[in-house]
Amino acid sequence: MKYSGMSSKPNNKAASNATEDIAVSLWRYWFVIIALALAAIVLLARIAQLQVVDKSFLIGQGDARTLRVEEIVAHRGMIADRNGDPLAVSTPVETIWFNPNKLEIDAAGTKLLAQTLGVSNKWLTRKIEQNSGREFAYLKRQIRPAVAAKVKALKIPGVHSLREYKRFYPAGEVASHVVGFVNIDEMGQEGIELTYDEWLQGIPGQKKVLKDRKGRIVKDLALLNDAQPGKDIKLTLDMRLQYLAYRELKAVAKAHHARSASLVMLDAKTAEVLAMVNQPSYNPNNRENIRPSSLRNRAITDLFEPGSTVKPLTIAAALETGKYAPATAIDTSPGYFRIGRKTIRDHRNYGVIDIATVISKSSNVGTSKVALAITGEKVWDLMYRVGFGQGIGVGFPGESVGTLPHPVRWKPLQVATMSYGYGLNVTALQLAQAYQVLANDGVKVPASLLKAGELEQGIPSVDAQAAIQVRKMMKKVIQKGGTGTRAQMVAYDVAGKTGTVHSIGAHGYEDSEYTSLFAGMVPVEQPRIVMVIVVDGPQGDEYYGGEVAAPVFSRVATGAMRILHVTPDERPVMAESREKLEKLLSESG
Repeated sequence: MKYSGMSSKPNNKAASNATEDIAVSLWRYWFVIIALALAAIVLLARIAQLQVVDKSFLIGQGDARTLRVEEIVAHRGMIADRNGDPLAVSTPVETIWFNPNKLEIDAAGTKLLAQTLGVSNKWLTRKIEQNSGREFAYLKRQIRPAVAAKVKALKIPGVHSLREYKRFYPAGEVASHVVGFVNIDEMGQEGIELTYDEWLQGIPGQKKVLKDRKGRIVKDLALLNDAQPGKDIKLTLDMRLQYLAYRELKAVAKAHHARSASLVMLDAKTAEVLAMVNQPSYNPNNRENIRPSSLRNRAITDLFEPGSTVKPLTIAAALETGKYAPATAIDTSPGYFRIGRKTIRDHRNYGVIDIATVISKSSNVGTSKVALAITGEKVWDLMYRVGFGQGIGVGFPGESVGTLPHPVRWKPLQVATMSYGYGLNVTALQLAQAYQVLANDGVKVPASLLKAGELEQGIPSVDAQAAIQVRKMMKKVIQKGGTGTRAQMVAYDVAGKTGTVHSIGAHGYEDSEYTSLFAGMVPVEQPRIVMVIVVDGPQGDEYYGGEVAAPVFSRVATGAMRILHVTPDERPVMAESREKLEKLLSESG
């Protein structure tokens, strides 16, 4: 009994310890369960906060760091000639830019990047230093895609590329004064590029992209707005005629060391500008050494006194009155004519001559007497009707209106000098417009540079019979004994008029400075083209319009007739040869 009593005490103690262990285990168990539950609750709460409460904020922050809206560049519309040959086109290029705040590059990398871009290491280092506080700066704009690919292959953090377009002018300096040019951002600066800048400009598009932390595009996400390219423009120029006119005008300006020169060619029926060239010119593809004076489209902006080229207009005004006819005699003896203190002179005493000879001999005395007889109002009215003293309306920047004085009270000297082209100012285009009226049987069609779907209707401005008669009288100017014999063509009859006027200097008319002019049309019976040539300041012994400007007309018009497939005039010799050929063919048949 003692033994069993003694052995029962340890058993109780073990049971007590076992109970305590179970309690601790339960407490630990529930502690872990509760801790896990609390952790789950906290985690779920955090998830709820992130996914519900802060969802919009977090998405916004994420998008702000990775999503970007990129611009899709729209290319500028094309400018082409009447046959569709391109005169101005936009080609894709790449622009390299960098973010100075994210740029990671060492000295070796800078040297390699400079070599790839084709710039000096010193220039590139200075460029990086100068833009250290910015987030965007250009390294080199509008480079070839092949060069841009080499730059991107370097994988320099912070250096990126951007797609742009660069304007290219296939015709170069030949059409530069008409077409004009744009700046590096493709904004029109001169010519048609400036006048129709809004029409030619495209509307950029937008797309949403995903970028990584280095600013590289990972994925295109969505197209927001598609880019709309600029609208095209078709000009009335015919580049075949433009090249021909440019070559001949450049040659004459160089041969005579002229200050400047202009040539305008119009379609005689539609008044469309087929060619318009000037000297000096410039290359719009390389404008590093351009002089401001070379940028002017002188055919539209520069004014000059037309001189004897307006005598046919004075004679047309006289014919309209019905008091004069081509055979009407005019006494020009003794070769000069005094009006007050002013003496109007001819080159020599032509005596009594008819109206046609007044034009062919370019008689100042004869023209003045005719003008005084019909009054200055009549002469002024016809000159205004053919376009002098008013804008042509081709929409070209810097177009000059010219001057055509209309005094309240006409003085005899004003009437006389105006009749042979002094005291008024015109542009080459205005003079060509006036001759277009004569070539089109008195119907004036506004000159145009844009090729439109429908041609404008003409307005009768000069009596048709008077225009035809004057046109035929101007044939004598080109024939033997006239002042414009060097404008003759082998297979076509030419009607035209020479002009030689003193240039105006600081102290009035210069005795030894001239502007040489020729205005004409071909063929005479059914004119196809009208052309005006202006050569300012020719040097040397030859300075008359018939010596300097008339030969240009002959060379350009000869080529133009071939290009335009105009049938040659049937001359008596040609008609005889044709009859002989037909006779031979009939006999052999």
